[in-house]
Amino acid sequence: MKIDLYQQSGAKKGTIDVNTSLFSVPVNDELMRLALIRQLANGRQANATVKKRGEVRGGGKKPWRQKGTGRARFGSSRNPIWRGGGIVFGPTNERNYTKQMPKKARRAALFSGLSQKAADNAVFALDKYEVAQPKTKVFADLLKKLPVERSLLIVTAESNEMLEKSANNMPNVKVIAVEYLNLHDLLKYEKVMFLETALKKAEEHFLN
Repeated sequence: MKIDLYQQSGAKKGTIDVNTSLFSVPVNDELMRLALIRQLANGRQANATVKKRGEVRGGGKKPWRQKGTGRARFGSSRNPIWRGGGIVFGPTNERNYTKQMPKKARRAALFSGLSQKAADNAVFALDKYEVAQPKTKVFADLLKKLPVERSLLIVTAESNEMLEKSANNMPNVKVIAVEYLNLHDLLKYEKVMFLETALKKAEEHFLN
């Protein structure tokens, strides 16, 4: 399989072969759905919490005596049915949203996402990005020459400080190292751009 290859000047250089095991596998929508749910759930924090009956301040004294008043018996004003009382079955910060999924299934879902992007002509490559110092203007000029309309995910072989700082202030652009490539980012961004060295690194990391 081939994808378009661009130069740092923005001109199209030609095409480059990519591994069909990554970019041309049958797309499994259900597996992608499960993998995305897992990723979002594992990133979720249990911040919502309320106080139970035993945690609300006050209520130590019995509101009125047990018998003889004609009213219902109560042992504490912190009872859940009273205003200001504790909450029953409310959210707690001890809840665990973590979901598990086999590694092979996660990889298969990622390959499905890459293949879907490739089938939609939303994947291309850049031969290199080399600058003396990070400049947002230089990167913005390059972005105008690339086939990008809304958003772009850039995949590098390793941490690229120059590229990361150049793209840091650009809206709808994200730079990520290939080992952190994930399904959520693939689906979130319209186009995916691999540096040429990242394509080889992807084969080594995901297939070997």
